[in-house]
Amino acid sequence: MHEPMMGFGGLVGYVLMIAFFAVGIVAVVLWVKSWLEQGRPGSPSQESESALEILKKRYARGEISKEEFEEKRNDLL
Repeated sequence: MHEPMMGFGGLVGYVLMIAFFAVGIVAVVLWVKSWLEQGRPGSPSQESESALEILKKRYARGEISKEEFEEKRNDLL
């Protein structure tokens, strides 16, 4: 009987097949990760706050005075 031998071409085929599956698995993992993070606060996919919302928060925290708030709000509107 003839004994099958794996030559250089067979080895390259196996390496490429393993690489293909590894890339596919990594792609699926990254897709699932981004899908799970979609609704979380602070995730890059969420809309960023408007300048007016940031200004209101700074005023509420006491970082800026009422005069500064009014001046900056008028600039934005």
